Amino acid sequence: MTTLPSEGPGVAAERRGPGRRPGRPRAEGHDERILASAVAIIGRGEEVTVNRLVEESGVSRAAIYRRWPSTTDLVAAALDHGREPYVIPLDGDLLENLLAALTPAAAAAGRDYPEERFRLRIRLAMTDRKLAQAYWRSHVARRRGAMVALLRAGIDRGELHPDLDVDACIDLLNGVFYYQYVVRGVRLDAPDAVARCREAVRVAWRGMQVDPG
Repeated sequence: MTTLPSEGPGVAAERRGPGRRPGRPRAEGHDERILASAVAIIGRGEEVTVNRLVEESGVSRAAIYRRWPSTTDLVAAALDHGREPYVIPLDGDLLENLLAALTPAAAAAGRDYPEERFRLRIRLAMTDRKLAQAYWRSHVARRRGAMVALLRAGIDRGELHPDLDVDACIDLLNGVFYYQYVVRGVRLDAPDAVARCREAVRVAWRGMQVDPG
């Protein structure tokens, strides 16, 4: 589904790394059209190829290659399209700030990110390791930073253990939510699932605290 076909000589000459060619401005709206077209193709259960993207979006092959190194990376970006990065304040009660950010209704969840796309992303990633890794790179760059900053702020304040493994803690916190969606199969906004997740986050936080009392 996500294998990049061989580049033609003209396309390869035009592409210069992951960014655009020096001195050539990026055409406005191309990124949105390409991603929207990829989402539409995926939604129809069709294979995402550069030819299909050109037909669907009206954007040239060279423009697509300049923006994404492979269709795998493009599909990963499309599956995340509409999902906004976390915004977690670092002042006040850090635990309450974290709980607010993880609430499904929060703006961080993305108002244009349907549950169907979330579940499709999980299904495709579980059957395509390269896609899962591409999505992970995008996820780390866009969504994990806020939680890293929050936990480090807790360490700096002396509220969390100084030797805390930040990456492991983030995996733990996120895993609580994925278990509900993947194993239990509940909706993202189901009240009982939200309540379980919030309580699990509180339990994990107490384990990270220097003094739970």
